[in-house]
Amino acid sequence: MSSDPWGRVDETGTVYVRTADGEQVVGSWQAGTPEEALAYFERKYEGLVVEIGLLEKRVKTTDLSAKDAQAAIEHIRHQVDEHHAVGDLAALAKRLDELTGTVEARREERKVQKAKQTDEARAAKEALVTEAEELAASEQWRSAGERLRALVDTWKGLPRLDRKSDDELWHRFSHARSAFSKRRKAHFAALDAQREQARQTKERLVAEAESLSGSTDWGATAARYRELMADWKAAGRAQREHEDDLWNRFRGAQDVFFAARSGVFAERDAEQTENLKLKEELAAEAEKLVPVTDLKAARSAFRSINERWEAIGHVPRDARPKVEGRMHSVERAIQDAEETEWRRTNPEARARAAGLTGQLQEAVDKLQKQIDTARAAGNDAKADKLARELEGRQALLDQALKGLEEFGG
Repeated sequence: MSSDPWGRVDETGTVYVRTADGEQVVGSWQAGTPEEALAYFERKYEGLVVEIGLLEKRVKTTDLSAKDAQAAIEHIRHQVDEHHAVGDLAALAKRLDELTGTVEARREERKVQKAKQTDEARAAKEALVTEAEELAASEQWRSAGERLRALVDTWKGLPRLDRKSDDELWHRFSHARSAFSKRRKAHFAALDAQREQARQTKERLVAEAESLSGSTDWGATAARYRELMADWKAAGRAQREHEDDLWNRFRGAQDVFFAARSGVFAERDAEQTENLKLKEELAAEAEKLVPVTDLKAARSAFRSINERWEAIGHVPRDARPKVEGRMHSVERAIQDAEETEWRRTNPEARARAAGLTGQLQEAVDKLQKQIDTARAAGNDAKADKLARELEGRQALLDQALKGLEEFGG
């Protein structure tokens, strides 16, 4: 019979292991010596020690799931409980119990961590839903659309919640995206319709602009082009592929007309500049007639100058008031001379002036005699009153005499 501190082999080849509950049968050994039997079952014990050590390391250093770890523990525990090895089986059982406690602690830790992750994921998804619902009302089509796409990518990177919660949040999230897409589609459909309407309007404006490009009715056509430009701006933009072409045609038609008008106006401006020079020379010639000394000669000379003036034609608009004003000044001077001459030579006016003068002279002489009579009679009050009346009549007489002098005295 052979034995060691943890086991023995009896004379029949039965192998025993010593435990706190007494000896337990490990197995039967008939193939060799008792020593070889003990050595065999001791190696099995050492194998269990190594296996437990490896499992302890995996539990501490890897992400081995609690379920798999517990299954491995139970597998080893079965061998320990069935006494299939010789050694300190109680120590192995104790290590397995401690390892089970570690696994359970890890299980609870992961449960808490998972709950925390779930709460964080729920909060993150709720925030995504809230932002998506706010973006659904935005009219910043490009930036809002890009942001919604980024939110989808963020959503995909978050852990799933329980099926009900995840589905409810996703439904709100998806609904917000759909609402935004629907509004954006409606907006661009309306915009396309507006641009098509603008294209049709601008086609008509281009057609009219091209039809007017050969016109020589400079004023009316230029005014119409200004109206067409206002209509063009009010029409809005057409589609990108049409806008530039339509504008080039519209602008090109105007350029043809205004280039032709500019050529004509340049010739006209040159002619009017020359006309201005000629009229300034005539104005200077007319100004030499003032002051008027010989009315008849001045009138004849001015008539000749005016005939040549009328034959010259237009001058630049901004120079017209000044040069015409010079001629008008000479014309007014001649008219004033004519009026003076008319008053001087008018027989009826002369007779009226002479008659008025005679009447006033008689009144003055009469008042003077009355004053002399009153003085002689010592009636100074009456004399003073008559003297004041005489002053007024004398003033009228002086004025009438002056007017009579204008008729040659």
